Amino acid sequence: MSDGAVLVTGGAGYIGSHAVLALLDAGHRVVVVDNLSTGFPFLVDPRATLVQGEIEDEALVRGAMRDHGVIAVMHFAGSIIVPESVTDPLKYYRNNTVASRSLIGSAVASGVRHFIFSSTAATYGMPEIVPVSEDSPKLPINPYGTSKLMTELMLRDVAAAHDFNYCALRYFNVAGADPQGRTGQSTAGATHLIKIAVEAAIGKRDHVTVFGTDYDTADGTGVRDYIHVSDLAAAHVDALGLLIARPGESHTLNCGYGRGYSVNEVLDAVDRVTNLKIERRYAERRLGDAGELVADNRRILETLPWRPKRDDLDGIVKDALAWERKLAEIRGE
Repeated sequence: MSDGAVLVTGGAGYIGSHAVLALLDAGHRVVVVDNLSTGFPFLVDPRATLVQGEIEDEALVRGAMRDHGVIAVMHFAGSIIVPESVTDPLKYYRNNTVASRSLIGSAVASGVRHFIFSSTAATYGMPEIVPVSEDSPKLPINPYGTSKLMTELMLRDVAAAHDFNYCALRYFNVAGADPQGRTGQSTAGATHLIKIAVEAAIGKRDHVTVFGTDYDTADGTGVRDYIHVSDLAAAHVDALGLLIARPGESHTLNCGYGRGYSVNEVLDAVDRVTNLKIERRYAERRLGDAGELVADNRRILETLPWRPKRDDLDGIVKDALAWERKLAEIRGE
């Protein structure tokens, strides 16, 4: 618990709203800055202060930092759809890289010394060795991964030049929802597999498309390391504690469980949990998708007190399904 507030960008979105809950539950004061382009005010816990606006609006962000006594930033705002980044790269360099530069500039100008960044396993591209360690080559194969890697490099350089430290958390595949039903993935047209599958389970879709059946994996479908969003949020709180305790250190850490499941294995889990048989339709690979991405998570386990509490695929699906049903009630669907 800290004396100052934590500014959370994108705190009305999926992962950001879970981090807000984790921070509040740990006793931190929280101010959220979100333009609500993909976020929803009802996902922001009422204990937090919501400021609607752009993170590039330096007057607004610096004012929020000043008015709320902000000592740290957790940065989730940005664009996250890999295929879209291939077809509209300039959107990703604007929303992810240029906007992050403005936010980092506001933090430095305001004397905010700690910065936690929502990065991605897409920075690794098509890794030759799996599980992937933090020291693996960073060779992103799409503008989404490149835009995130550029922000990591900015943070590295800013930390070398200023009284400032950071933790870049490279997410693998984030899934599930708050077990207490307070928030979850709510974006229409989401591309997350488990989100799509539970939408199909409650009748919002008539099938799930499996992109690619010819990968070099056990069943030919893509393999990913699925981490429960509440475990991921807890890692952010622990990372904040480390940055405050050790102001001279910065860190880059993989966030995953260290094992992967194929698309078919995930859909099997959804069938098990729902006692349904969701229709699967098979299609060509999508642009910019790697065949297998699994985290080597030894460094985060060595660096933080964080330990996974929800490393269970069926449990992840159950929480996602419960949220999907609640979301349908909220929206009267």
